[in-house]
Order: sequence, then structure tokens, then C-alpha cells
Amino acid sequence: MNTREDWRSDDRAATADESPGVIRRSRVREGAPFPLGATWDGLGVNFALFSANATRVELCLFDATGHQELERIELPEYTDEVWHGYLPDARPGQLYGYRVHGPYAPEEGHRFNPHKLLIDPYAKQLVGELTWDEALFGYTLGHPDGDLSFDTRDSAPFVPRCRVIDPAFTWGRSPFVQQPWDRTVLYETHVRGYTMRHPAVPEPLRGTFSGLMVNEVVDYIRSLGVSSVELLPIHTFVDDQHLLERGLRNYWGYNTLGFFAPHSRYLSGDNINEFKQMVACYHAAGLEVILDVVYNHTAEGNELGPTLSFKGIDNACYYRLLPEEPRYYIDDTGTGNTLNLSHPRVLQMVTDSLRYWATEMRINGFRFDLATILGREPHGFDEGGGFLDSCRQDPVLSQVKLIAEPWDCGPGGYQVGGFPPGWAEWNDRFRDSSRAYWRGDEGQLAEFASRLMGSADLFDRRGRRPFASVNFVTAHDGFTLHDLVAYDDKHNEANGEDNQDGHDHNLSWNHGEEGPTEDAEIRSLRLRQIRNFLATLLLSQGTPMLLAGDELLRTQRGNNNAYCQDNEIGWVDWNLEGDAHDMIDYLRRLIRLRLHYPILRRGRFLSGEYNEEMGLKEVTWLAPDGSEMDVERWEDPQARSLGLLLDGRARPSGIRRAGDDRSLLILFNANPDPIAFRLPEVPRGSGWVCRLDTSRSPAPDNTLRAFGEEYAMDGRSLVLVELLQEAGPVNRGE
Repeated sequence: MNTREDWRSDDRAATADESPGVIRRSRVREGAPFPLGATWDGLGVNFALFSANATRVELCLFDATGHQELERIELPEYTDEVWHGYLPDARPGQLYGYRVHGPYAPEEGHRFNPHKLLIDPYAKQLVGELTWDEALFGYTLGHPDGDLSFDTRDSAPFVPRCRVIDPAFTWGRSPFVQQPWDRTVLYETHVRGYTMRHPAVPEPLRGTFSGLMVNEVVDYIRSLGVSSVELLPIHTFVDDQHLLERGLRNYWGYNTLGFFAPHSRYLSGDNINEFKQMVACYHAAGLEVILDVVYNHTAEGNELGPTLSFKGIDNACYYRLLPEEPRYYIDDTGTGNTLNLSHPRVLQMVTDSLRYWATEMRINGFRFDLATILGREPHGFDEGGGFLDSCRQDPVLSQVKLIAEPWDCGPGGYQVGGFPPGWAEWNDRFRDSSRAYWRGDEGQLAEFASRLMGSADLFDRRGRRPFASVNFVTAHDGFTLHDLVAYDDKHNEANGEDNQDGHDHNLSWNHGEEGPTEDAEIRSLRLRQIRNFLATLLLSQGTPMLLAGDELLRTQRGNNNAYCQDNEIGWVDWNLEGDAHDMIDYLRRLIRLRLHYPILRRGRFLSGEYNEEMGLKEVTWLAPDGSEMDVERWEDPQARSLGLLLDGRARPSGIRRAGDDRSLLILFNANPDPIAFRLPEVPRGSGWVCRLDTSRSPAPDNTLRAFGEEYAMDGRSLVLVELLQEAGPVNRGE
């Protein structure tokens, strides 16, 4: 499949005594226009392909090796812009592709070229990997007319084959896990990166779905207390040619080519049921599986990119083209093209894909890369756009977790807080505010306080809840938590782009020395800052998201854009030292605290208003002297210390009644020097007990502290104390 020499098609003569190379003549029936794709019904296979502007569609069948084309069948029927046919003799395992005929008129938006073998957008499995060759392009590279030229070379030797699958799978007693939002803790990871260096994962299984199923891997994730494993893209994607030429490849996978097929690199064999087995395994452990999905663009690039699937099937429908110059693509993604979700068939493809993964694969939710694209209409982003409305009313998609990365590269692309009800959103304001505050930047208190409370200024509208804010300090894109406190600057030299790629605005701080250090004081301060970041994340209102490996003190050596580093830079290192073991235990304790105290994960936005009926104030902001914060203190650019009193006895709900949750006081000190924080007096309480102090790891001093007593906080530290209530009914956690 990867060389011209081993390639045979029906363009070559075949004689009757050649076996198995005889050209077949399959029986063909009309079939049906629905469902799209190749569908095995137990008797035969129905093939259906949407193309509004094609004049003819040929189905190409291949032998089991994929090296020889056995037959080309013209799909006999065209119904509602769908080409279709039924093969009663076809079976699961059949390899196929398409050749689509139509006008090659780039200036009109059409790029049909039947010399190019095309991947079915609805293919459930792809076999083989793309091999870069000039024949993949619909035009002739180097031709004076550029993309207006027409290339007649056959691309079939270099294109993966689609495979007909049998979807049958026995889920047995595997439960369907669905964690409520208030108990959700996301754990973002990568199929390969998480298992490639894990000592308990057998070598043949490393980097695969089977590797993620190894007992030691599942048990470890479960032991952390997280609820949901969020996998970086597992849909079929392409390694960029320029990366392969530099000895690299697309590690993260944000270069999708097939929205229904799992990436073959993540299969330990050739059976896609391996993915279902992994999901069943995680559900059995009580863990959700969330997919990071890329529906904003494809791997075909702009007018100078290859013709692999959508471009050759119906370019004018699948992509957003410049209205006055449809030869060119609208690029709101920074990748060369933008999927046209304003077209009903493209919208159908995306929602069909989501339903397939949610139902057939039992996925619990999705994180949408550059999700603003999905809400774009010709006039711009619209929270009432077709895709967002489709998800909201869909009986399947409206019940799974929908998480937006609420920005793209286009005009008006930053939309944090702009998505409709039913959606959660990555909150980069939380990330930046947390980083700036703990770095000690000036004038951060007011912004930091808003982020701690679920960012009501962004999300408190139309009945949205605090969980709509997905809070994070680190993610796959950017520094790891270890590197955030160890590097002032990015170090992306290994990417081969002269360190020009990746973000420059990292709000990081090396604490006195760039990179690794033997200075014990710097190492100690870095560890404390990591504890501060994790505590801030887990004790804030909203939905916390952790980057897998941060608790292991994983480093990428200062690389903040490891998208192409499928190697030890991008992989999790499981060779743990003492500090890593301590940090793992610390994270476990933090998550237990979050789940133990309902006040830390309220379903409604907390208010600072005094409730006279209950005689309580659910939120009070305190200065170090124990008094309430006033305007002058909020606006003081040098102020870096703050207290947050959460009274769990006040319930912010439509039913005005006293609650019985624990009351907590969280103290923040980003000053380099120690401070004395006066513990306030609270009605119907008898004192304070420390539950967490980031400067006193692993265990705090549990001594009862009286009202008015000063708590000696170290510089750059966070403290959590619990109100010891007077005798009465108390909810001691969940």
C-alpha cells in the first residue's frame, strides 16, 4: 500500500487465471441513501456518500492486503444529493475507497479529481497510514498555474483504505457511568504519552488503548479521586509532511481526517472493539471517558493542500470558502481551512459522529477544539447557531458533557462565557489569574477572587451554573505545572522552528534559576508553588481540570508546545522520586477535601449578600486583620493576601433555608514574606481547625484555634481551616 511497485489496479490487465487478482463483477442493487457510510446489515453492505455537485461516484474495492484494487463500481442511485448502492456479497472486513467525478473548477470552488482515491467521511475504520507523495495533490506541484492545474497521477498507493466493520460488541454488565457535574474532576491525558514509559504496561501494548486498560494504570487513575479521563484526539489524523521531514510527527492529533474512526496507531491489533473494551474497563472502575474532538478543520489544508477526502467529494459544501473568491478558503482555525457547519449535510456529519461515539462507543462527553468555529455562521459567532442548537435539542447529545474551547483565530473568536446553556467552557481567565497571583504580580486580588468563585461575571446568566467554568492552571498546550515554576521562557528548540512557536505569554516564573537546579531553597519554593496551584484549582467553584502527569512533577524541559514530540519530551515519566510520591499523596488529599465539603462545589453561584432570615452571609472576603475587605483594599495594587469565608449553613437556592454543610475559611498569601492572619469570629461556631497548609506538607497542625487568634502563614502559601461548629446536626461530608 505504501509503494508504487506493489500496487495493482484495474487499470492494468488481469487474466482469468490470475488469483486472487481477478477483477470481480459484484452484484449491485439500488440500496438506500440512509445511513451514510458503509453499513453491514447482516446480509450485505449499503454504501452511501453525500455529494451535491458530483456527476458520478465510483466505489473502489480492494483485496484483503489493500494492495490490489479488485473492482470499481459506479454507485447506481442518486437520492437527495446522496449517491448509494447495495452490495449483497460484501462483508465486514471489505476494504474500499471512492473516486468522485465532477468539475475541476477551483475558481468556482470545485476540486473533483477522479484520479485521487478518497476516504469515506463516515468510514468507521481506516487501514494503513498516509504516505506523502506528489500524487496526493489534485493539482500538479510546481506547475505554473499552481492549484488551477490538474494532476492525473493515481493517489491510491499512498492513501489509507476504509474498512467495513461489524459493530457487534457485547458490553455485558459494564455499567454506563455518568458523574454529576458537581463531583466532576477532569484528568486530561494522551493515549500514547501516558503509557509509553509505564513500567507495568507490556512493551507491545504501550501507546495503545490496551495499554490504558492495564490494571496498574486504571488503579492509579482511580486512586487519585478524579472522575473523568479526557483523552486528547483519538480520531484518525495525519502526520504533517513538514514534521516527518524533520523526524517528528503530529503527536497531539489535532489534524483530523476521519471523524468516525479511531486512530490506527492506538490499536494494539486491527480490531476497533479494543476501544470499546477500554471504555468498558474505565466504566467498570467508575470513571467517565471524555474525548477531545476536532470538528473545526481537516487535514486537507487550504487550496495548496492534498486531496484526501472532503476536498474531492464536494469541496464547495464541506468547507467555508471566500464568498467572492471561492478558490480560497476562510481560515478561522489557523490550519488552512474551516469546516462549513452552516451546510446541513456537514452539520449532519458532525452530529452523526458525536452520536456514534456517544451511543455505539458509550463516550460520556466531548471537549471541542476551537469550539467557536462550531458556532460560526456566515455573519460570525452565534450562540443560537445551527450546531449549538442541534446539540441542545438532541436527545443524546444534550445528555452528555459538552465542553468548549471557546476561542478561535477568526474575528470575534474569543467567546469565553458566550456559549449557551448546556455547555461548559475552558476558562483561560482562571488560568491566567491564578498564575499571575501566585507569581506575585500587582493588582490581582479582585480578578483572582472572581475566578475563585466560578467566574460569575462570565457565566452567571440564563440559568447557567458554576460548573460551566472549567478551571485549569495547565493543559496539554503550554507548560506543565513543574515547568511553570521552573522556567521564565519557553524552550521549544526541539520542534525545529527556532523557538518561534508556542506561546510567549506564559505568566511563568523560575524562582531564581532557569530549569533544573540543585538549590534546595529554590526547589522547596517551587514545590510549595505547585501545591498552591493545585489547591487553588481544587478549592475553587467550578469544574477542575488536571493535566495528567503534573502530580508526578512531569517536565517537558521547558517546551510549551510539545505537539510534535512523540518521544520522552511528550511522554509521562513514571520513574518517580520522593517529591513526586509526596505530590501524588497531596493531590489525593486535595480531591478528597473537595468531595468532602459540598460548599466547595455548590450548584449555584454564591452571593456575598447578607441573608437576614438566616442571619448568615454565605461569602465573606477578609483582610489579614480579620476585617471585611473594603474598596481601598481591593484596589490596592500591592495587596497580595486575602481570606475567603464560605459559610456552608447558608444555601444559595430558591428555597430559603439554612443548610448544614461545613463552613470553611481559605487564606491566600502570595507575599514573599510571612503574615499573621487573624481568624474571624463566626456565629454558632467554637473555633477553627486547620485542614490544609501548603507550607506544612504533608499534614497540617490540627490544633483547635480560637476566634481572634492569629494564624502564622508562611510566604507564598495557602491555608484551609474548618469551623468547629457548636453542638447540633452536622453533615460530615459525602
